[in-house]
Amino acid sequence: MGTKKDGFLLADVNTQLKKNNITTDIKVDTSSNLFATFTIDEPAPGLRAIISARLPDQRSGRLELQYLHDLAAVSGSIGLTVNPVVNFSGVVGNNLLAFGTDLSYDTKTGEVSKFNGGVSYTKEDFTAAVTLNNKGDLLTGSLYHNVNLTTAAGVEMTRSFSTNETTITIGSQHAWDPLTTFKTRANNLGKVNALIQHEWRPKSFVTISGEVDTKAIEKSAKIGLALALKP
Repeated sequence: MGTKKDGFLLADVNTQLKKNNITTDIKVDTSSNLFATFTIDEPAPGLRAIISARLPDQRSGRLELQYLHDLAAVSGSIGLTVNPVVNFSGVVGNNLLAFGTDLSYDTKTGEVSKFNGGVSYTKEDFTAAVTLNNKGDLLTGSLYHNVNLTTAAGVEMTRSFSTNETTITIGSQHAWDPLTTFKTRANNLGKVNALIQHEWRPKSFVTISGEVDTKAIEKSAKIGLALALKP
């Protein structure tokens, strides 16, 4: 890929090499930075190893391990530096119940810089989930139910422990016909949203949306129109 600037042709150079289960991707950009990624597939059953670096940045090196199983997916990475950041994410479960987490640990400061976790339950037309984000500060619980083939409803509660605020949102979705969908949403803070979307041709949509703050109707009413076209 190349671009022309001030009479000069600038180009990125990409190449990929494969041998057995090892794939090497190399890219050199117009600033003479070299990006290298080495992917090793199946060094052990279900495992993949990825080593990446950007030169001359010596702090960019990273090792990532990915493991995939019928009932689990796990990924961990570590920076190839003196005081690396260690990342871990994983999901364990099946079509009914699943647990997941995503966290980062900074070895330089000795602190957990990111922590998210959650559990979900899904059965036929019902879904429930609880997540804990922002290092345990934000708790979210949600319920979603398909009432029938054309109508669905849901409720979500979010609790911020640092601000001591709780937000409860109720929403619904109804298909008036195969091409037209109507959605509504309202929360305990007084915000009400509504949306009508119509597929007037295959994969092309016209959307009319509105929002109002019931505590300040004369100042907050908003109406939007969007058109998405696909040849």
